[in-house]
Amino acid sequence: MSDWLGLAGKRVLVTGLSNKRSVAAHIGLQLREAGAQPVWMVRTAERREEVARLTGDDPVLVCDVREEEQIQALAAQVRALGPLDGLVHSIAFARYEGGAKPFHQTPRAHFLEAVEVSCYSLMALCGALEGQLREGASVVTISISTTTMASESYGYMAPAKAALDSAVAFLSKSLAPRGVRVNAVRAGLLKTRSSAGIPGYADAWLFAEQATVRKRGLGTDEVASTALFLLSPRSSGVLGQGLVVDAGMGSNYFDREILTRATRPD
Repeated sequence: MSDWLGLAGKRVLVTGLSNKRSVAAHIGLQLREAGAQPVWMVRTAERREEVARLTGDDPVLVCDVREEEQIQALAAQVRALGPLDGLVHSIAFARYEGGAKPFHQTPRAHFLEAVEVSCYSLMALCGALEGQLREGASVVTISISTTTMASESYGYMAPAKAALDSAVAFLSKSLAPRGVRVNAVRAGLLKTRSSAGIPGYADAWLFAEQATVRKRGLGTDEVASTALFLLSPRSSGVLGQGLVVDAGMGSNYFDREILTRATRPD
């Protein structure tokens, strides 16, 4: 097996595993194909049972990142397994019960919870696992392609992701003395379990597919492949960055076909 990425034998903690369609699942399985050792993290013991067929004999740790004691327990379990060569942060959460609301009506508790789970959890995990990250280790988080386009359905989750993007730069600086890199994959719209709960997401995804340069939606496997590049020594010169992976959507909003349908629908 070719090891062009240099990931063979590397141990990588992959957080946020939900089901086989999740970004975390695609990353972990690609790591396994590359000869790396994924260590999975799920939120509950029940979820661990649900994904057992996917994880196989790989270690599966349980941690709810909203609970500090669970983060510390996770760190102890990781220490028992040995040093990490990488950390994948694929965790996000927002409450969309009752449908999308005007942004200015976002409940304080919901907004703060989204920032805690989607952004602060990366900082908390890096802090707890700092001693287990080898020199040369890579931390990769999953963000979104843009946080400055006001998608009414996505709502307050975008500012939470904007905080995550900023945290990447600051973590890259603070972990640099340990030789640890931090970067983000800024992904376009994907078909995942979590996205299915966003109001109006199906319509947004269909539009995104038409807005891509290639007229084909972004695949979760493509996001995972970018994450593997950032986890590998091949990306050693990339620090504190957000790599946009959106199949060209961000540069194609004035596509002729979209303009025609919008201005001359008949």
